[in-house]
Amino acid sequence: MAEILVESHNLVKIYKANDLEVVALQGLDLRVPRGEMLALVGPSGAGKSTLLNILGGLDEPSAGRCEVAGVDLTRLTRRERLLYRRRIVGHVWQQTSRNLLSDMTLLDNVITPMMLAGYPAGRRRNRAKELLGLVGLGDRLDHKPVRLSGGEQQRGALAVALANEPPLLLADEPTGELDSVTAGEVLKLLRRLNAELGLTTIVVTHDLHVAEAMDRSVAIRDGRTSTEVRHAETTEETVIIDGVGRLQIPRSALDTIPFDGRARVHVAADHVELWPVGVLAGPRQDAARER
Repeated sequence: MAEILVESHNLVKIYKANDLEVVALQGLDLRVPRGEMLALVGPSGAGKSTLLNILGGLDEPSAGRCEVAGVDLTRLTRRERLLYRRRIVGHVWQQTSRNLLSDMTLLDNVITPMMLAGYPAGRRRNRAKELLGLVGLGDRLDHKPVRLSGGEQQRGALAVALANEPPLLLADEPTGELDSVTAGEVLKLLRRLNAELGLTTIVVTHDLHVAEAMDRSVAIRDGRTSTEVRHAETTEETVIIDGVGRLQIPRSALDTIPFDGRARVHVAADHVELWPVGVLAGPRQDAARER
């Protein structure tokens, strides 16, 4: 069985503003094996970016459990959270201005996180050159971001994110500002980094093509994991059942069948059936027909 790098159970996040409370995550469960490329999809406001911020150490859970690489994100001190962000996780954002410092060369952008993490001075420059070569920017070391194309900036952002050798890469709409050809190049690079470095990657996206390029897509709805597609195995979307047996019935079913907020459960030998209340289920229905 593959090692689990990311695991959350019954994860809750509540934001408070004045007298209002907004529940962004409502008991979310998620397990991500080491080395997997995962897409988080779903409508705006579903909780995707909130989950990404928690996994990135930028936000704290309100309740539940969340671990990344054996680190319990619910129990970190301020200092421990800072070290976690520097060493365990790398970020790539949609806005290129968030990824690179405009007044620094590309080489210095990659060196900076290593300097903050305490890497030996002699190693920083060599590793930065190695990473920039890996992402195809070995001839752009002395360029500042303004002299780079959008695709080059995102490839440079990947080098910055990987500077401290994190096991987990988080990317929030990394191709959102790129044309389709350039976006395809960035996706190919993500796949190559996954293969060569054993990198675990979680991408938030609204782009179907990006999601299909990942190993698995997980849809989040109303603050919980809802459905998933394992792209290497099938194109079929399956419902996720969380650790306490909860599932979200697809919206198409709710719009078609009058459950009216309740369902009758019938457990058969090899499957479970849900029936609207007032409708005879399973063997009872068959018996009624025979009469």
